[in-house]
Amino acid sequence: MPPEGFHVVRQHIRRNPRGSRGKKLGGWTIAGIAAFVWLWGQVFGFGEAEADKPSSPAPSVSASPNR
Repeated sequence: MPPEGFHVVRQHIRRNPRGSRGKKLGGWTIAGIAAFVWLWGQVFGFGEAEADKPSSPAPSVSASPNR
C-alpha cells in the first residue's frame, strides 16, 4: 500500500499529479505581458496629456538681494 499522496504504476511508487492550482507563469507568458504593456504605452501613452502642461518658472532661491 503506497503512502498518502502516491500511487503505484508498473511496480513503482509515483507521486499523485497535482491540480492546476498554483501554476506558475512561464517565461514566454511574462515576455508576452511585458511586450503588451510596452506596445500599449507606444500606442496610447501613459498620461501624456498631463505632461503637456507648461510649468510656471519659480524664482531662484540662490539669488542674493541687492541692497
